[in-house]
Amino acid sequence: MEPELLGEPARLTVRNVGGIDETEVEFSPGITILTGRNATNRTSLLRSIMAVMGSDDASLKADADEGRAELTVGDERYARTFTRTNGSVTTGGEPFLDDPELADLFAFLLESNEARRTVARSGDLRELIMRPVDIEAIRAEIQQLEREKDRIDDELDELDELKGTLPNLERERNQLEADIETKREELAAKEDEIEALDADVDETREEKRELESRLDELREKRSSLEQVRSNIDLQQESIESLTAERRELEAEREDLPDAPMGEHEELDDEISQLRERKERLEREVSDLQDVIQFNEDQLDESGSVTSHLDDDTGAVTDALVDETVVCWTCGSSVEREQITDTLDQLRAIRQEKLETIRSLESELSQLKDERQTYREHQRRRESIDRKLSDIVDEIEDREAQLDHLRTEREELNEDIETLEAEIETLESDDFGDVLDLHKEANQLEFELGRLESDLDDVLERIGSVEDRLTEESQLRSQREELTAELTDLRTRIDQIEANAVEEFNEHMAAVLDILGYENLERIWIERIERTVREGRRNVEKTRFELHIVRSTDTGATFEDTIDHLSESEREVTGLVFALAGYLVHEVYETVPFMLLDSLEAIDSTRIAALIEYVADYAEFLVAALLPEDAQALDDTYSRVTEI
Repeated sequence: MEPELLGEPARLTVRNVGGIDETEVEFSPGITILTGRNATNRTSLLRSIMAVMGSDDASLKADADEGRAELTVGDERYARTFTRTNGSVTTGGEPFLDDPELADLFAFLLESNEARRTVARSGDLRELIMRPVDIEAIRAEIQQLEREKDRIDDELDELDELKGTLPNLERERNQLEADIETKREELAAKEDEIEALDADVDETREEKRELESRLDELREKRSSLEQVRSNIDLQQESIESLTAERRELEAEREDLPDAPMGEHEELDDEISQLRERKERLEREVSDLQDVIQFNEDQLDESGSVTSHLDDDTGAVTDALVDETVVCWTCGSSVEREQITDTLDQLRAIRQEKLETIRSLESELSQLKDERQTYREHQRRRESIDRKLSDIVDEIEDREAQLDHLRTEREELNEDIETLEAEIETLESDDFGDVLDLHKEANQLEFELGRLESDLDDVLERIGSVEDRLTEESQLRSQREELTAELTDLRTRIDQIEANAVEEFNEHMAAVLDILGYENLERIWIERIERTVREGRRNVEKTRFELHIVRSTDTGATFEDTIDHLSESEREVTGLVFALAGYLVHEVYETVPFMLLDSLEAIDSTRIAALIEYVADYAEFLVAALLPEDAQALDDTYSRVTEI
């Protein structure tokens, strides 16, 4: 989590960073101008601010073993340390930002800033804008929400099915209640008949008790038989269900693709090789950055060539200076342009390696997805095997129980036959009517008990369904929320891209209006979708295409390319593109400093207009300017003249 923005003056203390021996500077919120000639460590001070913010684009002084940049705001203190050990420099401390990527891209706008240089080289603008966006995290979140939505949809479908069963259950309950009432009336009538016959028939109490005992036992046996039959039906249904589930699992296992022999190992090896290659390239990029940074610092210390726009014509005035410097690597005299050309080549090589790294990251991500798919298939196969084993064991257990129940059923049938035979022997002419009535009453009691049991089951099922249906409203509300979240996530990337294009076009139009380039009508970005090859797949990707519209003296307009812009026009375009990223990603919410450097290609009046435009967003805007350029800015702005 990033710290809160500062909101009050900030004091920067620097020792042995870049070309600075030691200095202390206080910044008030608003615009601060670092004014002075070249080789006065203005860029080194900016890089010190970057370092304490968290950027790696700063270096230890060449002749020092330790360095430090510290920012103090009230009671809060942030620091970045540099330590040289065995020729290698390590960094430490607790900087302001945990992740400086956004700041490096869109807030720290030095000459080497990647956004500025990408525009000048006609590079991939869309990649820069979208780089801070964790697209994979968005996709993973989409998948997780889709799984949750599918689960809720399944539950809602189940509830719809349950809802359809309620009318039938209600009818069944009403019918059972009516049948029970009828059966009770029949039983009461039968008991009245038995009581009437008992008054007329002279029978021994012993014979009656024996008959009643046999009848009670017969009723219990029949009830037990009915329960056993019901249990047999349940076991058979369970066995059929388990058998069907086993067939489904076996079919699913059959459909799971088998990984070719050694495929997992080959993927692991390929991933390992790509990782090693990526790590090697990252080390090379780091080494290149150290070399570039060192040479930039050295070049800054020895001064730089400047050129300005003619205020009357708006054209670039040639100010070529035939200057040579002593090469700090070989000791010979070389033209400064040779060194800057070499630096440009090194930056281009670094950028190519960074693009290769991103390509490797994409391929690594795809290979990891393939490996993850294999692993998921393997885990699913193992899960199915475990379930199949459990199902086989359960089927065997239920078949054993079924055999036992069938044996019990046969025994009960035999007992019932025996009881019925015994009861028949007790019948007599005088006692036959009573016996028949007792049998009928016995059967009525048995049927009544079964109806009451069925009613209990139906009431329990109705209660269960009604309890489940109370969840429907909450589930539908959750589904609506998930649908809204999914819609937002699925369009978030497009929204970010569209916002980037809109912000750039709006701010470019505003800045062009402020700067007043007479023959530049419009500079704008078009968002284009194309099918490209990525790794092993064809994917749809968007590209930000830069369009430049010029006008002639006669008022006619035509489209041009970035290569045909003047140096000052390219600088402005690069700065405004970086500002678009700054606004789209709301960098100002977490990064209090915006830094500007290497604006010499733009005339002082336009520099002042650009700085005042940008200052509306940054809490601290620090710009390194030559004295003649600084004069165009309001005298009320803070100025730092000595570092």
